[in-house]
Amino acid sequence: MRVALTGASGFLGSAFARELSAAGHLVTGLVRPSSRRDHIEAVVDRFVVGDQADPTCWPDLLDGAECVIHNSLDWSSMRPEPPDLGAHLATNLAGSLLLLRDSAPRQFVFVSSMAVYHEILPRPVGPHGLALVDEDHPLRPRNEYGAYKAAIESHLWAAHLGDGRHTCAIRPCAVYGIDPRLERSHGFQVVQELRRSGAYSKPGGLNFVHIDDVARALVATVGNPAAAGRVYNLVDCHALHADWAAMAAEVLGIQPDIAVNEADRPAHAFSKAAAATLGVRLDRGHAGILAHLRELISVLDQASP
Repeated sequence: MRVALTGASGFLGSAFARELSAAGHLVTGLVRPSSRRDHIEAVVDRFVVGDQADPTCWPDLLDGAECVIHNSLDWSSMRPEPPDLGAHLATNLAGSLLLLRDSAPRQFVFVSSMAVYHEILPRPVGPHGLALVDEDHPLRPRNEYGAYKAAIESHLWAAHLGDGRHTCAIRPCAVYGIDPRLERSHGFQVVQELRRSGAYSKPGGLNFVHIDDVARALVATVGNPAAAGRVYNLVDCHALHADWAAMAAEVLGIQPDIAVNEADRPAHAFSKAAAATLGVRLDRGHAGILAHLRELISVLDQASP
């Protein structure tokens, strides 16, 4: 089928475009005038130049499409401290809601985020003694970004339950992989710091998932009746920033000074049962991060003068 994809040129969007094309779909990609396109020209059937919040470009974007994947985000309004709330509401919140409305009755897949969670309530204990959290856990974000994602999700369910529309969402956590802009790849700053100072001391950690698994999960929802009204948490493993440093040091063949605080490890884990119904295993673990770091360091070395 033809799929309309917003944010087609970015890290997530370019991976989505490749996976959609590999699955036999035709991709109409929305890109900004300043966005590069050379890395996705082979997998995007038609480009539409415009902005996610500009309805004048939507007729071209939606022409012939049976499914809409809304992936883009106007980060310019989110990065100031404090964020530009007026611009954020106009471009992200209102823009997304109007696109949802005007694209009906097409299937609408929203790229949400695990940022919809912050405060984790007591849950049944799962493997390894961790509290097991599934998609039914209440959404309690801590910032405007997470609140935006949760707000759009609520409108998805209204469209599904009220109008019977096929809407669904995926919620990736921190996504790693080789970004078209290398400096934005997870692990880039770690490798640079290790090479510069021979030490690393960033506290805390995150849940991670590989970009290819996110793309496969998303494509598995396209045209899938069983995905209607569903949401899918996409979490592979938790890793401390110190874990990333230790694995990068292994690849670099150095023995740096790395500060590790085991108290930073989480007390909960996310259920993978829903994602498994899409055929995505989410079982790369730390071995997947290590493989990514090997690839990233190889690419960096080849790019060095």
